[in-house]
Amino acid sequence: MEYITFMHGKKDSSPTPQEWDQFLDVANASGLFRGGSAIGQRFTVGDKEVPDITDHVGGYMRFEADSPGELTELLKQHPTVVHGGTVEVCEAPKS
Repeated sequence: MEYITFMHGKKDSSPTPQEWDQFLDVANASGLFRGGSAIGQRFTVGDKEVPDITDHVGGYMRFEADSPGELTELLKQHPTVVHGGTVEVCEAPKS
């Protein structure tokens, strides 16, 4: 199953660049990590107003795992989680 995770910005403290590097090394070595990015400036297309997710979400990552438990174990080491924040995990079913 593919998953997309969203890193929420509300944390107790900020991770260091070294912590991010260490996690990315672990994530890459796990074979589950499929990429991601910080989220930059937004714009919308369409007529309806929608909440600005960039007020709360600072980035995303994609993973592929056989089970949610396998991914959860990896994400316990995520710098956002380690610093008291939340990583939201959503299934990304293949269509």
